Amino acid sequence: MNQPSTSIIGPEDAIVVPPGVKELNFEVELVVVIKDRIRCVPPEEAKEHILGYTCGNDITAKDFMEKGKPWTKAKAFDTFMPVGPCIATNVDGDNLAIRMYHNGKLVQDSNTSDMIFSVAKLVSFVSHIMTLNPGDLISTGTPPGKGTLNPGDIVEAEIEGIGRLRNYDRVGGGD
Repeated sequence: MNQPSTSIIGPEDAIVVPPGVKELNFEVELVVVIKDRIRCVPPEEAKEHILGYTCGNDITAKDFMEKGKPWTKAKAFDTFMPVGPCIATNVDGDNLAIRMYHNGKLVQDSNTSDMIFSVAKLVSFVSHIMTLNPGDLISTGTPPGKGTLNPGDIVEAEIEGIGRLRNYDRVGGGD
């Protein structure tokens, strides 16, 4: 998913629910931060082009997801891609504990080693579709257990060696 820059927010920022959205989902994701400009990189060279990793919280307006249609509207609203709290440069993205907490309760608990595709394969795949530039972000997917966000809820995406990304839900926004 190619996210617009306006969807990206940082730690402690509010996830703003647009008018008309009734079901908002969250899910923790490992986010890869690209180091330099690359195109058509083979998997065996992909990790050389990774600056580091951060936590991501992929927010989705389920109201706007239609089977067989692009998910752009459901995932690209302002504030729908919290990332942070830092970019970790000395971790193995293919073997990190990954968790999500919803109002303090653990709702996702896995390891990036359980991902279907390795980080290198994902970076290579994306680089064959589009040119990647320094600072570009690639979300890797999520383990089972995503949940629904309600007004006032607090969500915390945590990844071993990176830290914890904390955000909260706020109704409103939009014109």
